[in-house]
Amino acid sequence: MPLIAIDELSDPRLVDFAHLTDVALKKARGTEHGLYIAESALVLERALRAGHIPRSVLALGNTADEALAVLGDYAAEVPVFVGPGEMLADLTGYILHRGLIASMNRPALPSADTLLAGARRIVILENVSDPTNVGAIFRSAGAIGADAILVTPRCSDPFYRRAIRVSMGTVLQVPWTRVGDWTDTRALLTRHGFHLAALALTPDAVSLRDFDGTSHERLALLLGAEGEGLTPEALAASDSVVQIPMKHGIDSLNVAAASAVAMWALSG
Repeated sequence: MPLIAIDELSDPRLVDFAHLTDVALKKARGTEHGLYIAESALVLERALRAGHIPRSVLALGNTADEALAVLGDYAAEVPVFVGPGEMLADLTGYILHRGLIASMNRPALPSADTLLAGARRIVILENVSDPTNVGAIFRSAGAIGADAILVTPRCSDPFYRRAIRVSMGTVLQVPWTRVGDWTDTRALLTRHGFHLAALALTPDAVSLRDFDGTSHERLALLLGAEGEGLTPEALAASDSVVQIPMKHGIDSLNVAAASAVAMWALSG
């Protein structure tokens, strides 16, 4: 499909990009599971490699050819709308620092049983509400080699624009899904033979220096919300509680930083 120069911001074909919040994108009409926005050629490429379906692309003039190249076989059918930076900022509500964004169909999430069937090391996020932290955790999980991530109902959506951007598209590469309450989640982990290690500051917490993660064939690392930490239900469901040994009177790290340290220590 040839490049399409934008004449009017009211063009109905641009509706995917018109000041839509992440919540609105998730509930977009006419789609089975909603939409998400992939920012930059790199993230679009990773989305396509993950098998996600593009709907349309919005690009600055100097990135249009790059968009077509990344789209590959999709270039013949996916419209690429082109315009100057100021016009695109008026349309979307933000500046396209990375030159292009793509509207993508959200894929259906896999079942937790399917996700855990072949996994050895996983991460569980309980109520982590900041999408920046969610994205950073996904990026660390991808780099260190976590097999999957489970997120609780109150956890920020990994498909939110900021989470995808911070993760550099790793959200689209590391398999993940949502789980329910702790009764069901504990049963799920038991069914698949996972030892659940919670990262928390409790009196009985074991230093990661002393915790032998290699003794567990299947291990799940549980991380809690910023500030509030893990709920009593989460701690009660855990098999072990671990903590990062620290110096200079510091007793905690941002959850994204802590996740990277703990994942590395438990990677086995």
